[in-house]
Amino acid sequence: MTSTHAELTKRHRAVLPDWLTLYYDQPIDLARGEGRHVWDAEGNRYLDFFGGILTTLTAHALPEVTAAVREQAGRVLHTSTLYLNRPMIELAERIAELSGINDPRVFFTTSGTEANDTALLLATAHRRSNQVLALRNSYHGRSFSALAVTGNRGWSPTSLSPVQTAFVHGTRRRGTPLADLPDERFAEACVADLEDVLGQLHGNVACLIAEPIQGVGGSSVVPDGLLARFKEVLDRHGILWISDEVQTGWGRTGEHFWGWQAHAGSGPPDVVTFAKGLGNGLSIGGVVARAEVMNSVGTNSISTFGGSPITAAGALANLDHLLRHNLQGNAARVGAVLRRQLEGAPDRAPAVVDVRGKGLMIGIELAHPDGTPAPDLATEVLEETRRGGVLIGRGGLDGNVLRIAPPLSLTEDEAHEGAAVVLAALEGVGRR
Repeated sequence: MTSTHAELTKRHRAVLPDWLTLYYDQPIDLARGEGRHVWDAEGNRYLDFFGGILTTLTAHALPEVTAAVREQAGRVLHTSTLYLNRPMIELAERIAELSGINDPRVFFTTSGTEANDTALLLATAHRRSNQVLALRNSYHGRSFSALAVTGNRGWSPTSLSPVQTAFVHGTRRRGTPLADLPDERFAEACVADLEDVLGQLHGNVACLIAEPIQGVGGSSVVPDGLLARFKEVLDRHGILWISDEVQTGWGRTGEHFWGWQAHAGSGPPDVVTFAKGLGNGLSIGGVVARAEVMNSVGTNSISTFGGSPITAAGALANLDHLLRHNLQGNAARVGAVLRRQLEGAPDRAPAVVDVRGKGLMIGIELAHPDGTPAPDLATEVLEETRRGGVLIGRGGLDGNVLRIAPPLSLTEDEAHEGAAVVLAALEGVGRR
């Protein structure tokens, strides 16, 4: 008899694109979730250490979100931005207050990709320029313009672009001439690189877009303070700073509510983009920007689905829960417990060359004995952890980094449980 998963995989491949990635040799259908756990359609239970790509921020089936969605659905599902929308306005007020941006304005989208696309539109319109700076190893989404500022070859299928992008150093060390530099010297080299790149462009650059921690890039961390030093250079040229907080926002790093706050020496960004965790699985993203920048679009615009009543109501309930239960603080505390466990990985698996990240956003980089990236080993570990009852992700420029990002309500016991499975998988793959 054909299994549920095998039959569904066959149907998936018959009607969906070949490039739509599925994890595992035998893909699984996640049919139910509760807390930090999910169950597949064949009844297997997993500890979720990836949260649907850092999207289940608080917990699966959070009662407050479920209740808010149910209540709003009983009123009205959809109206569009052509009408006043109380849940959207209330959510925008909360985000504006939390943003740290001066005189903020908020615009809602349906995804992080669309949020970054909107931010690029705002910056290029405000500056009257299509020249953009981005970090190497970056990922900013799947739209035409977001791919144009993605510095990770594995996710950028075309060189065609609506903007002219120049990529600068900010995180990558292994495999580059910057590999052995300590943080301070690395930061100095990155600032010098930025200055050099600006000297080769035509003056009126629109913006720099940067993730404080590159999620798809393998939880690669921009050294604390570097983006503030970048901002000093940008400010001299009038260039805007866009902080892509799609994965680092809402307290995931533990130490701050936003990733950019580790780089706050020269003040906040001009634009912040967000998505994923805000909706806890509901399709919502957005942009918060200085009014001067947000209002620089001089034409009519609307959003059919951005900030819809049902997604805004659910996101507001999720944000209230996050703040009320100080899940940022839990990410810092339990993230430190998890990190301490995982930092023992190199002793048990020589293929582990780096354990990095902040809070509950951790990456484990794998390489072969000759130093070359080991995506094959990362794939094996992914399979082993699934067999052990834990779901993790994979990323990095070469697909050789394990990505660990559970919901922020993770308990210490669950951190120990998940780390034990990951370490055992690394050790087992290493022996083979």
